[in-house]
Amino acid sequence: MIGTLEDMTSSALYAPARRGGLRQRLRRLADAAVTPLDLDDVLDVFHPLRAGTELRGRVIEVRPETADSATLVLKPGKDWAGHVPGQYVRVGVDVDGVRLWRTYSLTHGPRPDGCISVTVKAIEGGVVSGHLVRNLRPGQMLQLAQAEGDFVLPDPLPAKLLLVTAGSGITPVIGMLRNLFSRATAPTTDITLVHVNVTEDSAIFRDELRAHAAAGHLRLVERYDDRDGLLDVASLSTIVPDLDERLAYACGPAGLLDALEAHHAERGLDLTTERFRPVVLGETGEGGSVSFGGTGAGIVAEADGATPILDAGEGAGVLMPSGCRIGVCFGCVLPLKAGAVRDLRNGAITVAVPGETGPEGIPIQTCINAAAGPCTIDI
Repeated sequence: MIGTLEDMTSSALYAPARRGGLRQRLRRLADAAVTPLDLDDVLDVFHPLRAGTELRGRVIEVRPETADSATLVLKPGKDWAGHVPGQYVRVGVDVDGVRLWRTYSLTHGPRPDGCISVTVKAIEGGVVSGHLVRNLRPGQMLQLAQAEGDFVLPDPLPAKLLLVTAGSGITPVIGMLRNLFSRATAPTTDITLVHVNVTEDSAIFRDELRAHAAAGHLRLVERYDDRDGLLDVASLSTIVPDLDERLAYACGPAGLLDALEAHHAERGLDLTTERFRPVVLGETGEGGSVSFGGTGAGIVAEADGATPILDAGEGAGVLMPSGCRIGVCFGCVLPLKAGAVRDLRNGAITVAVPGETGPEGIPIQTCINAAAGPCTIDI
């Protein structure tokens, strides 16, 4: 009986290994059958949203919001881990054979269909935003990364909340609002939203925000530059008399956020901001020729001192790794082999000298560094 028990135990222990070996043999046979492709290439065609592969999203709907913006409804792959309202997602799209990544805020609340949504505003000269708004069609696939970002509301919510948005800066905030007001029990937080746009026609989610205001969910203050002039943040205490009692969040162009940060710091108030591009704090430098080595060998891009090397390279047709594009994820790090670059956030200069720096170069983030003279980057 003991011998029999040992044999049974041994068989039980080695059964997973045998099954694993069988799976490996079957995988090798499948790969051989589809050579020069491999099995994953075939599965990508028939089941691109499966678990265990690159995260993708299938376009379900492209819904126009304004003349130059649209909401993309996507069905994410099975490995999508979810998000907290206010976070963003990196979206990868192939344009003319080059994969480009951009970051967009998630704009949906709870969805029973498991889909996610982002709202994109086409920027003049924007290769990716223009493609997504005007050329994308249902059924097409986009690359996705997992949701990131700290622009999220606290739990529990404060008694009073101030939201200041401008233009497409409304996108993370609409996700917050849709989440809050889809609950069975609406929050009791007193919310004021100051929403700024150039014109009324350009205001994304205008009707939805007005409906929230009409329902008593929030106080909506609409500002239009062509009607009201540019928002002077010094007037906020007049627009929002209980300003000092409100926890504040803001998302919009850098100029507005800079002014709000200075305003709130002077009053000793907390402010959480979300920026979509790096902040230029120091001198921008003189720019220069950016020469690319490695897979980009032979390509030279002329860049001014305010243009990130990542943008300059993509404009010259160089396929470069990228991620958040705001200096957070380090997905764009490449070696500076020679020359100088300037950090657009703080003006810091990084210099690589051939023969002194080392053959591997100096790792830099191409999304927040600009040329400060001629430089060479390896791809």
